[in-house]
Amino acid sequence: MNVLICDPISPKGIALFQQRPEFKVTVLDKPLKEAELILIMADVEAMVVRSETKVTRKVIEAAPKLRVVGRAGVGIDNVDVEAATERGVVVMNTPGGNTVTTAELTFFMLGALARHIAPAHGSMVAGKWDRKLFQGSEIHGKTLGVLGMGRIGGEVAKRALAFGMKVLAYDPFLTDARAKQLGVELVPDLDSIYRSADFITVHMPVTDQTRGMLNAEAFTKMKPGVRIVNCARGEIIEEKDLVAALESKKVGGAALDVFCEEPLPADHPFRKLPNVLLTPHLGASTSEAQVKCGIEVAEIIAAYLLTGEVRNAVNLPFLDAKTYEQVKPYLNLGEKLGKFLSQLAPATVDRIHITYGGVAKNLPNTDPITRAILLGFMQAGTLKDVNNVNVRAAASSAGISVEEKKSEEPVTFNEWVHVAVYSNGSKVSAGGTFFGSPNNPRIVRVFSQPTEIVPSGVVFLMNNKDRPGIVGYIGSLMGKHKVNIASMSLSRDAAGGEALTVLNLDSVPPQELLEEISKDKDISNVRVVKL
Repeated sequence: MNVLICDPISPKGIALFQQRPEFKVTVLDKPLKEAELILIMADVEAMVVRSETKVTRKVIEAAPKLRVVGRAGVGIDNVDVEAATERGVVVMNTPGGNTVTTAELTFFMLGALARHIAPAHGSMVAGKWDRKLFQGSEIHGKTLGVLGMGRIGGEVAKRALAFGMKVLAYDPFLTDARAKQLGVELVPDLDSIYRSADFITVHMPVTDQTRGMLNAEAFTKMKPGVRIVNCARGEIIEEKDLVAALESKKVGGAALDVFCEEPLPADHPFRKLPNVLLTPHLGASTSEAQVKCGIEVAEIIAAYLLTGEVRNAVNLPFLDAKTYEQVKPYLNLGEKLGKFLSQLAPATVDRIHITYGGVAKNLPNTDPITRAILLGFMQAGTLKDVNNVNVRAAASSAGISVEEKKSEEPVTFNEWVHVAVYSNGSKVSAGGTFFGSPNNPRIVRVFSQPTEIVPSGVVFLMNNKDRPGIVGYIGSLMGKHKVNIASMSLSRDAAGGEALTVLNLDSVPPQELLEEISKDKDISNVRVVKL
């Protein structure tokens, strides 16, 4: 498997790739532009990047074998995640590697702002001794507003509390319980931060909602002299509005490690403002963080390529090794159920309902199983390049809603997965379980009737009237056309009533056989499914 390391990472991370015989590792001398990357992507299965290389839609489209992009760092705005998802490429990052490093830089910059350390140093280097000019302020007793309480925001809050600051936190995903655990006050909106905070620090990703959120309107709502720290993403701040707020002294100071355009242009107004502290995107730039991120990105990519374990994926739910082992048997069963029903359902489907019962309802993560069911169902159609990464998006694009339920109702089997496919009010369904061990999956219910089907090879199904001699008749026809029966299952609603007959066959029955069977007035709905 070809691994392309596009940006500099720790040699220890590179060594982890190189020591695995399954990988062929290429390390670029320097980051390449889009046009240059496109020329070398044909055989690449995994990419490792930092912030310099841009993994664009065109780059992804030029890599038909690409399976995973690993970002040695937390931000993934240099990766077209939407394009990757459409192509079924997993995008992973390493949020733990630079958490402490970035939190420490944030807090050091906050302190440097409060005590004017950078300009005071510059004055001293120039031979001056201006003590009064650089009178600062204590941070003890001040209020810090943290925008975004993820890993880094949480670490910053811990340090602020240790210095005696009051911490207000804004994060739509932070629970009251977690806020209490961290010792911070959770506020309902940004205005609550703006009204009260003496310092504001940003720890949010760039999204449509956060891009330019700190703008002229936001600055007017803030306390006079507020100080702002940004070690997250430059695009979150509307730079021209911040320049104006700094010049008017509405914002007392800003410490910035990230910018809308990097490197920061030589003539940018930030460079000329005395109340601005600038660093060249140093958030993750410590030797410890680089080693952590390099090792972590190598580990998560290797685990995914070699075992299917998913960690830190931004477009696929987390699946650690232990959980993967628990759900692994269900993945095969689920895919077989999906594939089975795809050959029985009408061409146009509007809804798929999946029920997990028995032991299956207690699995820590059923999303991979749902994806396996959808994968089996969607792959039988005309869609190309569908995999477990993009299959939910593919179903949505096809107009199929997916419903999942964990049922508390008693079931006959210890493990139970049931799939119902709906089309304009009609329904086809099948349920599966395991016989004896996870290595023996069975389809045990079809169209609400009990059966026993080995989900592999060729499966023959028919509805028939429960009449004497029907089994012998079918057996004779199969023998006549040289088709061997591996197993048979019959079920009926009542003696002499309607029955479902299912056969596992060793080969596909010829068309002549199917036509002959269908001529029998007591037989209907003859179908052949290939699993």
